[in-house]
Amino acid sequence: MRDETAEHPAPLRSGLTTGSCATATSLAAARLLLAGTSADAVEIVLPKGKQVQMRLEFCRLTEDGAESGTLKDAGDDPDVTHGALLYSQVRLSSEPGTRFKAGRGVGTVTRPGLVLGVGEPAINPVPRKMISEHLARLADELGYSGGFEVTVNVENGEALALKTMNPRLGILGGLSILGTSGIVRPFSCAAYIASIHQGIDVAKTNGYLHIAACTGNASEDTMRRVYNLPEIALIEMGDFVGAVLKHLRKVPVDKLSLCGGFGKISKLAAGHMDLHSRHSSIDLPQLALWAALVGADATLQQNIREANTSQQALAMAAAAGVALGDAVCQHALEFARSVVPAQVQVEVFAIDRQGGIVGHAGAFQ
Repeated sequence: MRDETAEHPAPLRSGLTTGSCATATSLAAARLLLAGTSADAVEIVLPKGKQVQMRLEFCRLTEDGAESGTLKDAGDDPDVTHGALLYSQVRLSSEPGTRFKAGRGVGTVTRPGLVLGVGEPAINPVPRKMISEHLARLADELGYSGGFEVTVNVENGEALALKTMNPRLGILGGLSILGTSGIVRPFSCAAYIASIHQGIDVAKTNGYLHIAACTGNASEDTMRRVYNLPEIALIEMGDFVGAVLKHLRKVPVDKLSLCGGFGKISKLAAGHMDLHSRHSSIDLPQLALWAALVGADATLQQNIREANTSQQALAMAAAAGVALGDAVCQHALEFARSVVPAQVQVEVFAIDRQGGIVGHAGAFQ
């Protein structure tokens, strides 16, 4: 058996979604109400049929029902909810079916454009289906013909939600209960990409047809300064420019402004859809070739190839009067246009670390 070294690290551990947690805790609380039994763990079935057992922190009767809680385990994924206490409160109802409520730390939808309607608790469709199916099976097993009222809570969820995209999406008061497979894949960033898609959907549904997709806070500040765009029209894409460009094939807008640091925009110009250093790197020889196209002599090209950083390459080009920033933005623009529908007007900004614009390409009609 080989040692776990940097060359052969241990496999990353998967976790379970908030939707799985809500399913397990709802099932445990309902079973206590209907059968009078509780346990330290409960088994649930994930959407693809896999059975998993989840440990419970508590399962107890309340004045008008029962409640059960578990600690969210995201595995090795850097999830904001990892370690949070999620608990469900269940009441029996004379009406068949399952009704959902947002408890402490779970948000409520306040803007149109999301898959859930305005006023609905932010418990997404797959978790709702999982909970409803588990409770229906339990009811059939025990001969219960009534329904259930499920209130999902996340301890400290309102504060945790401030670290997510929920406030910008108009999901207020807490977190969303998420999940499509029931499993959290380490570093899959599925939730982040989903929030990018939701941000575009919400902006368009609310009438904002010019959006700005930004890699971080500095680029957002630049877009506010240039266009005075409201927060709802600012899409925090991070490194996932591909998530923006591909989603616009399904949900096109009129105008798209892309804004990011010069290094990240140079990766987009080279055709990369994921701008994180794990998945793409800055190509200094390519920067030298682009510089040559806008007037860089052989000496400057060699200096760019040998630069320590993209910022150094940009500074050397600027000192020589070579518009490398604009050239890189032009190539990024051409690549972005090749992905989005023709009716979407695109422009690209590159900024320095202080938020100053060092390159631009594209003009809106």
